[in-house]
Amino acid sequence: MTEGDATSLLYATHRPALVRYATRILGSREAAEDIVQDAFLRFSPANAYGASASQTLAYLYRIVRNLCLDLIKRRKIEMRERDTEPPFWSMPRAIETPEETVLLSDEVRMITEVLDGFPLDVRVAVEMHRFGGYTLEEVAAHLGISVATAHRHVRAALVEITLKLGSAS
Repeated sequence: MTEGDATSLLYATHRPALVRYATRILGSREAAEDIVQDAFLRFSPANAYGASASQTLAYLYRIVRNLCLDLIKRRKIEMRERDTEPPFWSMPRAIETPEETVLLSDEVRMITEVLDGFPLDVRVAVEMHRFGGYTLEEVAAHLGISVATAHRHVRAALVEITLKLGSAS
């Protein structure tokens, strides 16, 4: 039996155990299958030095373990990079045209006119909730009203603003 045949026989004999070993590390049988196959491809050329069967098997397990750990590291790095968005200030801003500036100014003016038409507590509720980022519970506590009333104030103002902006366009 040639050295290559002995390597293939060792791999074929221990392949199910290697897949189970990699599956325990990775938590995925599909990924483990790929790792074991890749380990065999790396193992075959390196096994030309003629070590004993137990040393060869230990070396194959070490290759599988190292490939599993490399995959886990790669996944963590990919997740970290995918979840990390660049800070807002590093993103290029679109340059507004003079027309866009005028349109935005007109919209702000219309919103201000609508809010000025409401009683003070409605204006405060909208400004706190939509511009200040306060919850409806915090708005209600600040104004001394119920949460449902704070919600009605905000909703009524937003409906009025939407109608005003919709009629202008």
